[in-house]
Amino acid sequence: MSEKLATLKKDGNISTITLDDGKANVFSVQMSRAVNECLDEVPTEEGCLIITGREGMFSAGLDLKTIQSGDIELIQDMSLNAFKLLARIFSFPRPVIAACSGHGIALGTFLLCCCDYRIGVKGDFMVGANEMRTNMVIPDPILELIKFRVSQSHKYRAVLGAEMYSLDKAVEAGLMDEIVSAENLINTANEKAKDLATMGHPSYSMTKELFIADPLKKINEAIDGLNTKQ
Repeated sequence: MSEKLATLKKDGNISTITLDDGKANVFSVQMSRAVNECLDEVPTEEGCLIITGREGMFSAGLDLKTIQSGDIELIQDMSLNAFKLLARIFSFPRPVIAACSGHGIALGTFLLCCCDYRIGVKGDFMVGANEMRTNMVIPDPILELIKFRVSQSHKYRAVLGAEMYSLDKAVEAGLMDEIVSAENLINTANEKAKDLATMGHPSYSMTKELFIADPLKKINEAIDGLNTKQ
């Protein structure tokens, strides 16, 4: 694990944010803050962003220890910070690539739904929204993400059926775009990033804004509603 929960590396106009808490890369308040600090340093008028995790683990979602604590205020703060972060990544003005280095569970899957292109690794890794199996409601801010990205034929299976997908089967479900060997993950992500970095500005950001306008509006309205309740 690095000293920071999330670190930023720049190579020309390619920026890479790596999540590494030494364990499951959960989205605690601290992790969300660390990723936001990295995003503050990523150019929004040029280049491409890659988000990746530690070997074998992209992200296992929200911090279960916080959820199990029963501290409602802390749980709400953690959740709201994570939802706002996902909305920021979903609407990021430049192309965003997920280099999914392993498992991507619950909020980890929703993070994949925020990215424009998702590359996964071969191996015994799973992605999916398991909330129905853990007796948790999927709130509107992230439900909109998976509804927008998952393939039509998998919507009920992925959301209400809480189906977990191996990374190669996640391609058909619309949760992944490409699968490579683990040793080729970063190289493949960098090659894709070089290609996507050539997308024009501001044409890319303007078209992206139009393309995601409907789900983003619903996401932001849902976040505003949660803010009001606090």
